[in-house]
Amino acid sequence: MSKFKYKNILLTGAAGALGEQLRETLSQKCDLLRISDKTNLDKKFDNEEIQQADLSSAEAIFKLTKDIDCVVHMGGQSIEGSWDNVLNSNIIGMYNLYEGCRKNNVKRVIWASSVHTVGFYPRAEIIDNRVMPRPDSNYGLSKVFGESLAQYYWDKYKLETVSIRIYSCVAEPKDHRMLSTWLSYNDLRSLVISCMNTSNVQHSIIFGVSNNDSILIDNKYANHIAYRPKDNGEEFRKKIEDNDGFIDSKDPLVTTHGGYFVSAGHFDDE
Repeated sequence: MSKFKYKNILLTGAAGALGEQLRETLSQKCDLLRISDKTNLDKKFDNEEIQQADLSSAEAIFKLTKDIDCVVHMGGQSIEGSWDNVLNSNIIGMYNLYEGCRKNNVKRVIWASSVHTVGFYPRAEIIDNRVMPRPDSNYGLSKVFGESLAQYYWDKYKLETVSIRIYSCVAEPKDHRMLSTWLSYNDLRSLVISCMNTSNVQHSIIFGVSNNDSILIDNKYANHIAYRPKDNGEEFRKKIEDNDGFIDSKDPLVTTHGGYFVSAGHFDDE
């Protein structure tokens, strides 16, 4: 198996669902895989090095990014939450990560942005990565900040980033919306590998979805990354419709890209 050009890789959020899916693939293609999370981790692969860290600690993140060539950032608040949690994990934490990368001369960051940066776009509108952000939540707002931060650090410091707007990365689609938004675990791994192998990404935004028949996005401005998804949510349509029946077109689940995030109230309200 051919190696990445990056010898030392940091994977944050390694205890999470997506981090767990990436560990083996990354470990096979680098010399050192440093894994991190706020919670305890067990070593699975010979070249793994465990380092526990909280994203809100600048000192911890500076240490975490030392002697690293590339960061795969799956850490932080992964769903909607209180403003304090989102602020500390996804805004202060993201700034700490980029400062650590800048000071330690990290070459590239590949990180989990989100559909919720553009959640308010109607389902009937196919969007590309040049549309204006329309965040649907505290969480989505923090991801817009992360994408802006990535652009700033490319423009000013030439730190490369791929921001992956992940839609629905789960083992299989769970509802009607995910027939369009599904990203399989196999395609997630393929996408991250493509982001590793592509030369000169500068700051690129790419939508993380599989090769679904039902399409909400257009990755035409990210074709240089050469991501070619293989899995298709359509094979699960009958199972979903048999379980759930057909869905009302006015149901908030399927009226926008962001689904129920759009119709939910403010998280911090009583």
